Amino acid sequence: MLEVPAIAALTILVLSLFVGVEVISKVPPLLHTPLMSGSNAISGISLVGAILVAGSGSRDLAALLGFVAIALATVNVVGGFLVTNRMLAMFKQSRRPEAGDS
Repeated sequence: MLEVPAIAALTILVLSLFVGVEVISKVPPLLHTPLMSGSNAISGISLVGAILVAGSGSRDLAALLGFVAIALATVNVVGGFLVTNRMLAMFKQSRRPEAGDS
């Protein structure tokens, strides 16, 4: 397996943080909901991977980290769906009572 020196890994992390902040800050509010749905799908994939790791049959650190990954990915997926639902509710038109309704 190819090992990356710590300084190179830290450089990649810092550069990816800057690129991520720049990309996210340029997203218009209209595209927020579709992007949130896409990130929910990615979190769902990581949830499946975490379940596979946790259920691999090992009783060591991998199983513990798998369980932590399941918990965090579940919180991310549920929170993402709640935020998406709230955003979509903002675009729904409110129903006005008609003249014949009481």
